[in-house]
Amino acid sequence: MLHLTVISIYLFTLIALGVYKSVTIKTQADFAVAGRSLTPWVLVGTMLATWIGTGSILGNAGKTYEMGIAALMLPLGGVFGIYLLTKIAGKVRAFEKFTVPEILGDRYGSEARILSVIALVIAYMVIVSYQYNAGGAVLTTILTDANGEPLITAQTGTIIAAVFIIAYTMLAGLVSVAYTDVGNGIIMTVSLMIAFPILWMKAGGWSGMEVAFANMGHPEKMQFFGRYSTMDIINFCLPSFLLVLGDANMYQRFFASKDAEGAKKATTYLVVFVLIIELLIISSAWVSSSMIVDAANGKHVLIYAAHQLLPPFLGAIMMTTIVGIIISTADSFLLVPATTLMRDVYLQYVDKNANEKKIVLLSRLMVLVLGIIAYIVSLGFANSAGFFEKALYAYTIYGAAITPVLVAALFWKKASKVGAIISIIAGTVTTLMWKEADFIQSLVPEGIYNSMDEVLPAITISVIGLVAGSLVFPDKK
Repeated sequence: MLHLTVISIYLFTLIALGVYKSVTIKTQADFAVAGRSLTPWVLVGTMLATWIGTGSILGNAGKTYEMGIAALMLPLGGVFGIYLLTKIAGKVRAFEKFTVPEILGDRYGSEARILSVIALVIAYMVIVSYQYNAGGAVLTTILTDANGEPLITAQTGTIIAAVFIIAYTMLAGLVSVAYTDVGNGIIMTVSLMIAFPILWMKAGGWSGMEVAFANMGHPEKMQFFGRYSTMDIINFCLPSFLLVLGDANMYQRFFASKDAEGAKKATTYLVVFVLIIELLIISSAWVSSSMIVDAANGKHVLIYAAHQLLPPFLGAIMMTTIVGIIISTADSFLLVPATTLMRDVYLQYVDKNANEKKIVLLSRLMVLVLGIIAYIVSLGFANSAGFFEKALYAYTIYGAAITPVLVAALFWKKASKVGAIISIIAGTVTTLMWKEADFIQSLVPEGIYNSMDEVLPAITISVIGLVAGSLVFPDKK
């Protein structure tokens, strides 16, 4: 009951803040990029809460339950990608744009702009969908009877999570999201720093974990080296690297910064905070997994730890942290495609002269429509794979389709319109077809095909298409 009470207070606070901030929303700039008013520390908070999402708190944590301490290498791709973003942030802010497709449209033309919108919406709907699933998992954990049986089904929990996330995002856009993200970031950091040593002592430290894992028949979970092959590391780390390097959420935060210097400074701080939080998440999951015998509970290891292994009040705060992470990620990945469709489709091709009041209203309606679409997608993903696999798949769609052409737009003068179009199509289609098309399996040796996820072939073909298309079909001067 304590968990439900604390989470309810948190959620009502979010809604109250959203209602309060909603009256300040007058223009699309207010709704989409917070009036370009965010300071470096607010930027750090909102970027941290956006990046540390379900892919970390449930995906990486769940993978840690399977693999043990070797999972500490999982965040490396994202951290390195954020480090490279420090070299890009100031340059991006100087564009004075709202969306990533706007940058691509200016550089490569309308065809590339529309194709990038399609790839972005597909990827982000998948990401939002499993945030809903994660919210449902939390609700089914805390809403139980005296015997520990769930009072609601996972589907009902998913619906409740979806309704809340959609409503909150519709209220005030990035203005409410950014400032509550700061609070989420603080709560996340403090609760994990307190929880880890408590879990460590409860597990009996290193020696206690060795005994526990040995009794489970999994002593290998204490081994860092030798658990992953080179292909595993590529499969696990490359998608997050590609996503963060071109992530429209990050770029939207850059556009919301007061100035270019603030965007660069915030991203520099972000590298340190992301590394700390990601390592704390995986370390806490690893320690907790030594105390969880049932694999069904291990699937949601940190939710179980918050509910069963931590002192009640700290567990309630930890559960609230998980809820905050889910909401922060979901609303950001809802807001970006809504803004993109308004800027890059509606205002470009439907009504170029729409007034600000109409744009804000339609932006909110777009959030609603996309939120419903994401729920429909969540039904298909509900039982198909774990959070880790869902995250990698969505990251790959975006990272292979958009990141190469976006980086080229910023740094390669010879990148051409034809090359960009080939790259976006190749990255998207390869990702979607790699495990689905029978003819691909017949062309690739079985050993390579079974060990290789979509990311390496998708990014390889995308980059080859960009380079070859640009060199063979250069833009006319």
